[in-house]
Amino acid sequence: MATYITKDGDTADYLTWKYYGRQDHQIVEQLLQANPGLADRGPVLPPDVRVVLPDVVRPVALKGPSLWS
Repeated sequence: MATYITKDGDTADYLTWKYYGRQDHQIVEQLLQANPGLADRGPVLPPDVRVVLPDVVRPVALKGPSLWS
């Protein structure tokens, strides 16, 4: 697990995009679960908040038949 100290204007969506390279609902939810009370701070986080960036497992993509295979 890593930590991040917020800067003025950071959002949970931005943090997940910056750190994980994606900002889908699943990853944002994991971030919020790892940081109780973070959502209570509002959509734009104040500066100097320590945010835990949890280790996440990317879902395995199921490979099925393709029109081009």
